[in-house]
Amino acid sequence: MSGMNPGMDMTTLNALAEPNRLNIVELLRDGPLTVGEIAERLELRQPQASKHLKVLSDSGILEVKAEANRRIYKLRPEPFKALDAWAKSFQRVMEDRFDNLEEYLRELQNKEKP
Repeated sequence: MSGMNPGMDMTTLNALAEPNRLNIVELLRDGPLTVGEIAERLELRQPQASKHLKVLSDSGILEVKAEANRRIYKLRPEPFKALDAWAKSFQRVMEDRFDNLEEYLRELQNKEKP
């Protein structure tokens, strides 16, 4: 995808596009959880939750920490900073377009004045 910000790639968007994975990310926004806690809160079977967690981890969205026999999952900030910067780039484009529209409308008004 041309024009993507450095650090922002389709892997992040593809990982977040699946509804269960997006729900997992939203759940982890409040803090780290184990796979069992995630599965329980989202009413997923543990193997299903683990599959989604692997995709999110492989894409760099999650960090996994092993504690005894548990795996704790938490969000990594970097992919979200890249998403934020990417989204803000659209804001600048839209603001420029509105500025151009405003200028064009002023020109039209000036031409219509007798």
